[in-house]
Amino acid sequence: MAKVTTAKEPNPVVRYIREVRAELRKVTWPTREQAINLTIVVTAVTVAMSLFLGTFDFIFSRLIEFIIAAF
Repeated sequence: MAKVTTAKEPNPVVRYIREVRAELRKVTWPTREQAINLTIVVTAVTVAMSLFLGTFDFIFSRLIEFIIAAF
């Protein structure tokens, strides 16, 4: 009787790491200039939104304080 050999499946963790590496090789990475420009845009939007939301928070908290003090 002939013995049938099968390929051993790799450890699931090893297989996961190999698949992740394969997918990362397919990624189109931004250039340094693109990364810097996008970082500047994200930082600017974050600062603008924090100022916007902080202003509205201040205004509404003062409004609530005024309403509570009135009663």
